[in-house]
Amino acid sequence: MLCSMSARGNCYDNAVVESFFGSLKREQIRKCRYRTRQEAKLDIFDYIECFYNRKRLHSYLGFKSPSDFEAEHDNVN
Repeated sequence: MLCSMSARGNCYDNAVVESFFGSLKREQIRKCRYRTRQEAKLDIFDYIECFYNRKRLHSYLGFKSPSDFEAEHDNVN
């Protein structure tokens, strides 16, 4: 991973990404010891695709998972 840097004097332009990486580290990466880069890639992919995007409750979405939020809004339209 590469360190991200915001523009000078703008501390909020990367807040969403920084929040996501904080959640990723806190909820997944710090719990694991990866033997290989491939093992880390597969585990992080699984976390994002199978948990974070489908099951994890997000406060911004009214404490719903992204899948539930999208399904609810697809049925309304």
